[in-house]
Amino acid sequence: MDRIAIIGCGGSGKTYLANQLAALVNLPLTHLDGVCYDADWNPLPPDEFAALQRKLVAEPRWLLEGNYAGTLPIRLSRADTVIFLDVHAITCLTGILQRRWRYRGGQHAEDGVYDRITWNFFRYIWGYRKTMRPKVRQLLDEHGGDARLVTLSSRRQVARFVAQLRAESSAQT
Repeated sequence: MDRIAIIGCGGSGKTYLANQLAALVNLPLTHLDGVCYDADWNPLPPDEFAALQRKLVAEPRWLLEGNYAGTLPIRLSRADTVIFLDVHAITCLTGILQRRWRYRGGQHAEDGVYDRITWNFFRYIWGYRKTMRPKVRQLLDEHGGDARLVTLSSRRQVARFVAQLRAESSAQT
């Protein structure tokens, strides 16, 4: 695993998993929220955001986390591993609320996640599996190439996945 893309709904645990994996497999990690938005939550122009991702995926080793379906083909075209966190909306909403409690709102300097809960964000999360998941699956089919697809649908599966990688890593040393 030299080029990993982690995707999924807001609150699914992308940032948490990315932080775990980056440390475990020693990959340079980029949180796409952190590069897409400035401190005032203003997004980069779409062409600049796409160009930045093209530059990132040109590197030999990377881990990129973030959904951004509009630019997902850029990451899929170079990823050797795609991890899709396909968790239930209740789990995602719980994750958002836990993050809100932990960080007390605002933008997190270490990963760029902006902790804001709006009605539109709530609706996006609630409808993700019905509206966005089919689009993501189609993009995976069209642009995923030979990448290994790992779909995790619960926090328990994520924990097992990380534990398995940790055990494999320990066995190699």
